[in-house]
Order: sequence, then structure tokens, then C-alpha cells
Amino acid sequence: MTDRDLPTERGAVVERPDAGGGASTPSYALPHDAGDGLPGAPSPLRLGPMTLDWGSRTFVMGVLNVTPDSFSGDGLLAAEDPVSAAVARARRMVEDGADLLDIGGASSRPGHDRLSPEDEIARVLPVIRAVSAALPATPLSIDTTSPAVAAAALDAGVHLLNDIWGVADDAAMVRLAADHDIPIVLMHNRAEARYRNLVPEVIADLQRALNRALDAGVPWDHLVVDPGFGFGKTPEHNLALLGDLAALGVLARPVLLGTSRKSTLGKVLDLPADQRVEATAATTAVGIAAGVDIVRVDDVRENVRTARVADAIVRGWRPTGWAGSSRPAGASG
Repeated sequence: MTDRDLPTERGAVVERPDAGGGASTPSYALPHDAGDGLPGAPSPLRLGPMTLDWGSRTFVMGVLNVTPDSFSGDGLLAAEDPVSAAVARARRMVEDGADLLDIGGASSRPGHDRLSPEDEIARVLPVIRAVSAALPATPLSIDTTSPAVAAAALDAGVHLLNDIWGVADDAAMVRLAADHDIPIVLMHNRAEARYRNLVPEVIADLQRALNRALDAGVPWDHLVVDPGFGFGKTPEHNLALLGDLAALGVLARPVLLGTSRKSTLGKVLDLPADQRVEATAATTAVGIAAGVDIVRVDDVRENVRTARVADAIVRGWRPTGWAGSSRPAGASG
């Protein structure tokens, strides 16, 4: 039997028994070209016209599906004029409190047919341009796995890439984000729901994705992670993931959560997609309690209201003009 070929230790600080105290035993020092590996709280993120100050409150992302077959039943291609319908829905979402809008042209439902980049571009670009013109103060993101679509969307004015295959082994999307100096959401996904230990594997996959992005030149503060609720996971996996969302805090990155109207919620309540508003709101509250920073939702008003109350409890957020601590004259206790 041959012995193991172990790595050679480097960076050891030799002991100095004559010095006494802590110096009397050996330790390790950082390599000269290494950071300390201890990231602090995420810095605020600039997204075009808006700055997201992480931890101050939860940010709500409204969903604009420019598809005919969205699982949530809100595909805008079913409208007679999809662009006008998208602008109208975008306006309503912003009026209801959406902080940013996520535009996607390709279905990601399980078993979906793949769309060519050319067809996806033809769907999303007119909507991006029209929504950007109508709502210039609202950041826009593009939900795509195609670098060609993402590049076209960036040229049309989006401020964020949202990659549902952020853990894929290729670096095309993160290189694009680096080249354009644009933030990116890296979402967890798998081709099949095969795990030995769900949450640690999700975290490990996301950490590898973060490392890949950093190696490609994406700044640390431009990286957001998404645990991928409903993607490459069974309903039991999804519920377990929701119950352990706080574990994602070890990644030291802002977290986006997208549970809106998804099938796991429908299976719990035995309800169709258009009757899952309360279920989505419940996951929004659970996510905020676990430290989630962005919730991606179809039903904006209900989830904004849920988020504000959860933020008031968990994050100490208060509305402008808050008078909850004031007392009538002469009152005590």
C-alpha cells in the first residue's frame, strides 16, 4: 500500500518558545496575495437609477413574463398587444410598490421547450425599451440563460442579469457581466433533483458559482445569489430549503428568493396558480425572517404589504412619518 501524497504546508509561522505567550506555538499567516477570506456585510448596490441598501428593508421585484406559457398564468404574449400589456402591468406593479422589474421571454417551467436566442430577443427587446421609456426611475433585469439575449438586453438598457443557470460550469454569463460592469444574480439549479445533502450542496454549488464569477472579473459587490426554489428540486426539497434559508448567510451575499405561485405551494394547498397569493406571501415572510433581501413575485401589492410588516418586525424598518412610539400628553408606561 502506497502512502498518501498530501499537500505541502505553506505559510506556517514558526513557534518562538523564547518569546513566550502566543508566540510560543506555531500558527499560519495569510499568503501575500490573499484576502482575509472574511467578507463583511454586503455593500449597497447601485442598479441604474436606484441604490439597494441591503438590510434596510426587503426589495420587491415584479415579474414580467413575455411568454405564452408562463406556469403562473400571466404570460403577456397572450395579449393582443404584448408590449402595451407589459407597460401597463409594469406601471401597475410600480404603483403597487415594486422596486425593480424582471423581464423574461423564455419559459423556465419544468419540461419547457427551448426558445432560440433570436426568438427570445424578438420577444423581450420591444418590452425592455418600452418599459424603460415609461418607467425610467425603475431598474430592470433580464431573466435569461442566453449570453446573446443578455447582451442585447444590456444594450437596450437593463441594469441586472438574472441567470437561472448561475451554477452552470461555463463562464459565458459572468464574463458578460464583468465586461459590462453589471451585477448578476446567480441562481441554483440542477438538471435532476439528485442530492445527498440538499442544503450544503446548494451552498457549495453557489460558492463555486461565486468563485467562477470572481475569477471572470465580476466584483464581489455585484454578486447576488438565489437558492433556486422550484428548480431541480422536488416539492419536499423546496420546503426543506425554505426551512433552512438562513444557512445561505454563510455566502455573505444578498439573497433573492423566487417562490411566487410555484407548484410546491399549489401542492401544499391543492390550489391552481392564480390562487396562490397567500401561500406566496407566507414564503415572503419566512424568507425575510431568514435574511432574504429581494423577493421576486407576480402579485406585487400583497407581497409588498407582507414585506413591510415583516421588515418592521425583523429589520426595524419604519414608514416615513411613523408615529407608533408617540404618546398622548401626560401618558406613561
